[in-house]
Amino acid sequence: MAMDYKNAGVDIEAGYRSVELMKEYVKGTMRPEVLGGIGGFSGAFSLEALKGMEKPVLLSGTDGVGTKLKLAFLLDKHDTIGIDCVAMCVNDVACAGGEPLFFLDYIACGKNEPEKIAAIVKGVAEGCRQAGAALVGGETAEHPGMMPEDEYDLAGFAVGVADEKDLITGDGIKPGDALIGIASSGVHSNGFSLIRKVFEMTEESLNTYYEELGATLGETLLTPTRIYVKALRSVKEAGIAVKGCSHITGGGFYENIPRMLPQGIRAAVKRDSYEVPAIFKLLQEKGQIEERVMYNTYNMGLGMVLAVDSADALRTAEALRAAGETAYVVGSCTAGEKGVDLC
Repeated sequence: MAMDYKNAGVDIEAGYRSVELMKEYVKGTMRPEVLGGIGGFSGAFSLEALKGMEKPVLLSGTDGVGTKLKLAFLLDKHDTIGIDCVAMCVNDVACAGGEPLFFLDYIACGKNEPEKIAAIVKGVAEGCRQAGAALVGGETAEHPGMMPEDEYDLAGFAVGVADEKDLITGDGIKPGDALIGIASSGVHSNGFSLIRKVFEMTEESLNTYYEELGATLGETLLTPTRIYVKALRSVKEAGIAVKGCSHITGGGFYENIPRMLPQGIRAAVKRDSYEVPAIFKLLQEKGQIEERVMYNTYNMGLGMVLAVDSADALRTAEALRAAGETAYVVGSCTAGEKGVDLC
């Protein structure tokens, strides 16, 4: 038999087909700054609009989806995981005060199944649409022999921009400032290795309906990460100065809230200021997980925490609610060693 790339496990035709299938989704993410069509060697993006800024600063973020992918494999549901990938990147950019401009994705798979790849990219495009970012490029790499045929990994990269004066740095946070929490959509995309130890990872277990969740375990866990770009924009448009912003990802409250604080400032978060979603209570009970571990691993129902002047607290919560978010005043800043207290 004559050898060719297909015999070696890489199907170039499948690659072409997946590109054809995803073009429709990609088109829906375009911004006027995107130059050229789909399929070039690099994505071109005009920076003309930056001329209006005094000191434009580029911001970037890269991330993957982690072991949440294992659930997508088990349930054979691939159209939302791309939203998670975009969210993890653009929320970091928005957290710094940036407006995401464009996004690129990278999919490594054991075998290119065009329909599956297109479903993944559909999710990526949906995430980009929610963030107002253009999907300007991507790569699907077939890795036979390195990954199982029915598995893939997904990662992405976002670039955004902010005027230097609008950067959210945390420098101006002072004692008495209020903390505003924006509700998460659930577990988002962190801590799945622990979830996979607590719950049986079988199709049957994931398809089990839980009264307290109002859904199956799989539906609840696969809920895509919330994208906060438009919410933060609406706070800015309301004329409110966000002093600090923390995207609550891996490391939960204990690791992420202090990242926005200057030295000499401590954050106090009131446990009873909002309702912790049922999935976290179920996980904690079933896994017999200590409370500190929960708050050090998961978002516990708050996907972002903002620090604003106490005089702006209610206005900030109102602006967020008007943007379709659920928001709470969850605590305040005090003088003390940099860190966070749950009270």
